[in-house]
Formats: sequence, structure tokens, C-alpha cells
Amino acid sequence: MGFVQTIGRWVLNLVLDIGRLGIMCGRLLSAVLRIPRSLKLIINQMLTMGVQSLPLVLLTSAFTGAVSAWQGAYQFQNYVPMRYLGTAVGKAVVIELAPVLTALVVAGRVGASIAAELGTMRVTEQIDALEVMGIDPVRYLVMPRVVSGLIMMPMLVMFANVIAILGALVIAVTLVNLSSETFLNGVRMFFSFSDLYTGLTKATVFGLIISLIGSFQGFNASGGAEGVGRATTRAVVTSSVLILISNFLLATIQFRL
Repeated sequence: MGFVQTIGRWVLNLVLDIGRLGIMCGRLLSAVLRIPRSLKLIINQMLTMGVQSLPLVLLTSAFTGAVSAWQGAYQFQNYVPMRYLGTAVGKAVVIELAPVLTALVVAGRVGASIAAELGTMRVTEQIDALEVMGIDPVRYLVMPRVVSGLIMMPMLVMFANVIAILGALVIAVTLVNLSSETFLNGVRMFFSFSDLYTGLTKATVFGLIISLIGSFQGFNASGGAEGVGRATTRAVVTSSVLILISNFLLATIQFRL
């Protein structure tokens, strides 16, 4: 009986959260029409989400490219000519590794920050104060973060693509004994703009997920400091799971097309 009650409570909470998220999305769509009034807020969030996340993204991308080159060289050994190493690394980075790993890094850094910031504002009644003053908290707090996520995630992924391929190039030249010309020719050989488009489309969706889930969890936090901690944890976990699920769904759709 207790197990059934737990499942039932979980389902009810899930339905409640979906309803709340739907209401927030509706308010968000109406707030998007007032973007010109919020340009300063959007730019500030772009700096927080994009520029301040760049060092961590670049560091992660460099080692991602390096390990991709090592892994590719190991798997190609005695089976595939090494001149195709650049091709394999380039496609893996652009289509999958750069968008997904960048999104997970940003979810841990920015998603948690958004949830903690808005959660603190909720439990200290600052959001209620905005509503009392006639300021729409969704337009003032959520919309700038969502727009920033949609803009900055593809930009971060572009930087991640370049740095990851450069990291792979360094490993290929110094440790795999492959010339830079051979590696870069392999990258160019089968490069397709559709691959780049696929990765950037994923990045845009991931940016929406990170900013929207972080804002939603923070917006609905309750229970003081402990509630803020729970909201932050849920924001990171939910964003990470949705990133992986949406990555699979987008890959299925795009590769079939």
C-alpha cells in the first residue's frame, strides 16, 4: 500500500509540475513580445551564461578533443587508415560531443546558479514583492535567462568545436605521429554543413532546457534554505536527464531526415 501511495504521489507531483511549467511557458511567450524593454537584462544574462562559462567550456572541450583522438587512434589501429582520424573526430565533436558535453557543463554551472538565485528570491519573498509592485516576474527574471540561453549556447558550442578539434590535432601530431596536414585534410574531407547545423540545433534546444528548467525550479522553490538546495539539485538533475533524452530524440529525427 505504501508503495502505491508513493507512486501515486509521484505521479500527482509530476502532473502538477507539468501544469506549472505550461503556465510559465505561456507567460513566457507573452513576455517575449516585450524583449526591447529587457535588453539590458538579457545582455547581463548573456555575460553570465556565455562569457563567464567560456573558460570552463574551453577546458572541457580541449580534453574532450584530446581523448577523442586517443580513442579514435586506438580503435583505428590495424583496421582503418589513420588518415581518417580527423574525419571521425571532427564528426563526433561537431554532432555529439561538443553540444552534449557543453550543455552538461553549463547545466551544472548556470542551471544551478539560476535555480539558486531565483529560489533564494522566492523564499525571501522578493518575487512576491515584484508582483506587488506590478512587475511581471516572468518577464523580469525568466525571459532574459531563457533568451540568453537560446543565444549563448550555440555560440559556446562553436567555440567548443574549434577547441576540441585543436586539442585532437595536438594529440594526433605529438602522440599519434600523424601530420597536421593529414589530420586536417581528414576533418575537411567529409565535412558537411548539415553536421554543423545538427550540432547547433541541439545546442539551441539544450540552452532552452537549461534556462527554462533552472528558472522553473527556482521559481517554485519553498522551504527556506533547504528548499533552495533541493530546487538547485532538481534543476541540475532534470536538465541533465532532459538534455540526454532530447539529444537522442533530435538525433533520431535529424538522421532519419
